[in-house]
Amino acid sequence: MERRSVRTWPGHPYPLGATWDGEGVNFALFSENATAVELCLFDRPEASQESHRICLEERTDQIWHVYVPGLWPGQHYGYRVYGPYDPEEGHRFNPAKLLIDPYAKSIAGTVEWSDAMFGYRIGDPKADLSRDDRDNAANVPKSVVIDPAFTWGGDTRLKTPWEKTVIYELHVKSITARHPEVPDLVRGTYAALTTPAVLDYLVDLGITAVELLPVQHFVRDRRLAERGLTNYWGYNTIGFFAPDIRYAVSPVRARHVREFKIMVKTLHSAGIEVILDVVYNHTAEGNQLGPTLCFRGIDNVSYYRLSPEDKRYYVDYTGCGNTLNVRHPRTLQLIMDSLRYWVLDMHVDGFRFDLASALARELHAVDRLSAFFDILHQDPVLSQVKLIAEPWDVGEGGYQVGNFPVGWAEWNGKYRDTIRRYVKGEGGQVAELAYRLTGSSDLYAESGRRPFASVNFVTAHDGFTLHDLVSYNQKHNEANQEGNRDGTDENLSWNCGVEGPATDPVVNGLRERQKRNFLALLLLSQGVPMICGGDEIGRTQQGNNNAYCQDNEISWYDWTLDAPKRDLLSFARSLIAFRKQHPVLRRRRFFQGRRLRGSEVKDLSWFRPDGKEMSDEDWETGFAKSLTLRLAGDAIAETDEKGRTIVDDTLLILLNAHHTGLTFILPAHKRGVRWDPLIDTSASHQHPRKVLPLRGGERYELASRSLAVLRLREKH
Repeated sequence: MERRSVRTWPGHPYPLGATWDGEGVNFALFSENATAVELCLFDRPEASQESHRICLEERTDQIWHVYVPGLWPGQHYGYRVYGPYDPEEGHRFNPAKLLIDPYAKSIAGTVEWSDAMFGYRIGDPKADLSRDDRDNAANVPKSVVIDPAFTWGGDTRLKTPWEKTVIYELHVKSITARHPEVPDLVRGTYAALTTPAVLDYLVDLGITAVELLPVQHFVRDRRLAERGLTNYWGYNTIGFFAPDIRYAVSPVRARHVREFKIMVKTLHSAGIEVILDVVYNHTAEGNQLGPTLCFRGIDNVSYYRLSPEDKRYYVDYTGCGNTLNVRHPRTLQLIMDSLRYWVLDMHVDGFRFDLASALARELHAVDRLSAFFDILHQDPVLSQVKLIAEPWDVGEGGYQVGNFPVGWAEWNGKYRDTIRRYVKGEGGQVAELAYRLTGSSDLYAESGRRPFASVNFVTAHDGFTLHDLVSYNQKHNEANQEGNRDGTDENLSWNCGVEGPATDPVVNGLRERQKRNFLALLLLSQGVPMICGGDEIGRTQQGNNNAYCQDNEISWYDWTLDAPKRDLLSFARSLIAFRKQHPVLRRRRFFQGRRLRGSEVKDLSWFRPDGKEMSDEDWETGFAKSLTLRLAGDAIAETDEKGRTIVDDTLLILLNAHHTGLTFILPAHKRGVRWDPLIDTSASHQHPRKVLPLRGGERYELASRSLAVLRLREKH
């Protein structure tokens, strides 16, 4: 390699990463245990040899730094870091391996797998104790200097109140990969989400936020690549500041960063928040036999949690081979700097933290007083955005639903499990169902949290789609090439698969009804509803409940909508609109079971099908599968986004999970009470059941496996 001299200045330790100031670039890299650091400059992302190597002579507060005048945005670079290769002491320095900048705002290219990507000699009897000295520059993605300038105009975070939030979880590519109204050139990209067809669809659906599966730059695992598969979901992050280049129309010279910003700005203009699913619990480098891409080669001891018994091995609370060492101040700083960057520079509205319990472990136990929580709550920026936890990891004591602190919302796994059991028709669920429908006060009230701490969901990216949930009783993951052994099994007994051929109209009719039941319960529950993208149009993964590696028709939306799919979409739209029109469905405080001021009814009442209020014994009845709940509006008017007045009506919800129809007696708290039937899931949305207003005390015949909603109309 020809080493040409480059004029440099000492530069500054902050900010970390590569910062262009209009005249040159400041580079700063943290490494506590390195003995030397070299900055490598490349002319193009696929280059196998650097054009310049620059030794970083300056070191301040364990940060190595240099300023290179004359460099411009679009410059490709990486690092070589020197130090001991001593895995048994936790050190895995190897200057033969070009490393990605942990603070890179853009990463060009993807990993091209070869044995040179590993810091040890694959096949050596000593395994990872041996060092591999082959250069990997041709195989590793290059970090890229960016120009952060962007015309945001008046764009800002939307700050949609939690109680008015409806989340739509989607994969950037899946929703548009075969959308007929999206141009071929932009399908599957950030830009595709800004097309009129997609924007209009999301706005018409009525959701208020999209939750994007990971878009921070991730790695396609070698084992998947060798089998012709990919890490499609993206839960294998390596670049915590860089939007993934694979979702770009034009990945040249960091243009995808601009494309991401345009996407956010356009969604904001449509009134839709952007929430990122982020993976700070582990990285793509895996366990001790994984590749050397970034953190491992920069400072393994600082960035990862190592086994106290043998530092050669990693503590793994994630099931992915490693766990980031959030106890180290520089690792914690990396996470916080990354989060602030996405809020301040990229204008996102919030985050969903994958396996969030792993971030809260101080020693081993999940600690509500951990430094991670403390810093987030004190941060003037991050404390004001939406923070959603996946409140579990795979370590002992990792299931922490209900235990995250004030300021956090949680994916409520108990909600999902209870709703599935009930809709399937299991008995003995009504007591827990009552908690889940009303915001899970048993989980959140005691700690001072509100109903919107519960992010309610029935399905998510991980598991069956809604269509598959009511169509399959066994997973079909054969396409994953793991002998159908992957994917979860524990929830299969709660599936609601309706047995029978797809050509049977009775079977199909019951499946469609169960879909309506799930969507209705989700949108009628207190808390924050999250819809798994595509469920509203009957998206199927052909029974695959772990499609993480399927970048094909298994994961992509099918936009060919037949009559049942159009009906389901129409029903979903109407439910979201119904939720917006009735404040009693999105309360900021838990029900108290007390009479409202100036009213003869309690804010929440429960009835048996015969119209009598539930007794303590009724809640314990094991065979009970039906009940009625009355949600009393507080008569306080509300104004919607168009200035229209919304009256807080009193609603009656009838639930029947029995396999036979039931007669419900409608409650009458005073003379003249009338109930207007509004929703009945036993009928399709296009052909609704016609029922005239009923008086209190009259009967409502509710079909098997269905629910109905009625609105109070007082008239003498």
